Amino acid sequence: MQQIGALPYIVDADGRTQVMLITSRDTGRWVIPKGNPIPGLAAHEAAAQEAYEEAGVRGIPCPFALGSFAYRKRRRTGRYRDLVVTVFPLAFVEQLDDWPERHQRDTRWFPLDRAAASVDEPELKALIMAFREPPVMASFAQRVLPAVRTSAKRRIPMLGWFQSLMPKQGRFFELFDAHAATLVAGADALARLLHGEGSIEGQVAEIVKREHEADDITREVLQDVRRVFVTPFDRSAITDLIGVMDDAIDQMNGTANAILLYEVTEFPPEMRDMAGIVVEAARITAEAIPLLRSLGANAGRLHDLTARLIQIEGHADDIHDAGIRALFHASKGGADPMAFIIGRELYGSLEKIVDRFEDVANEIQGLVIDHA
Repeated sequence: MQQIGALPYIVDADGRTQVMLITSRDTGRWVIPKGNPIPGLAAHEAAAQEAYEEAGVRGIPCPFALGSFAYRKRRRTGRYRDLVVTVFPLAFVEQLDDWPERHQRDTRWFPLDRAAASVDEPELKALIMAFREPPVMASFAQRVLPAVRTSAKRRIPMLGWFQSLMPKQGRFFELFDAHAATLVAGADALARLLHGEGSIEGQVAEIVKREHEADDITREVLQDVRRVFVTPFDRSAITDLIGVMDDAIDQMNGTANAILLYEVTEFPPEMRDMAGIVVEAARITAEAIPLLRSLGANAGRLHDLTARLIQIEGHADDIHDAGIRALFHASKGGADPMAFIIGRELYGSLEKIVDRFEDVANEIQGLVIDHA
């Protein structure tokens, strides 16, 4: 029998990932929110509904599953039933004060290692341990940026030629990490915008802010490429990687501005699903980037992460096509051309964001091939 489940996750102020587990009603052991498919809801939507009913959690589900695990459930007759649960990541938004099963279960946030140790199913243990959230947060970018701007002010133009000859390695990895943090924050704000969390203007302002931070970081990387004597990778590889990362946040900014320009306030399920894909793509990217510090040791994990990025890009294409078809029918077969044109532009913009993350995956794969 097939079931669906959600893995609610959150990142604390120090950048540590936590996932929520709940107790089962019969044995009190730690499990994830899960249940049977719900007619009329897509699998990831049903998983989000289970998270609400069993844990009071509201969040942004990714429509591309993390994986699955099997377990045996004892029935009232004493016989066992084999079940397979497909698990979807759920970016935490809030936990409500009341929910249907509040008095039947306990909920608790766990660090990844403790969460994996607390569940019984071996495949679920492995799934939780394989799940990684960015080791850096948006606040990291805020800590790095002042140093970036200060170092820029301290440069002495007349000594630039001398500084460029010094055998320094720069701060490429720190800057890559900081840029990845802006992608995570921008993706979160975009998803909240499309899911109706907070004001549209406030979320757009957040995306614009992150895009400006990303521009500062990109500028510093390009300046380091020119002035630093020793670089960890080929200079062209560095500029290509930071370039496609910056394209992703630029495209988020373009999408947000289009929403403001056309005064769009309601978004169909397919657009919300694509936003969930963007959140997952940013999460994966921000996990992958720090692993570039040791390509040889991390080649296997980087291969897994980039493969998932490419897979979810293909899934986003399917969602995009389904959304365009639904949009065409909703606009009365094209009888409302403006609604169709605006909707198609937003779908196209969301698709381009995910495409840029696929470009990031390709750049990382190239680094692994060349340097691991």
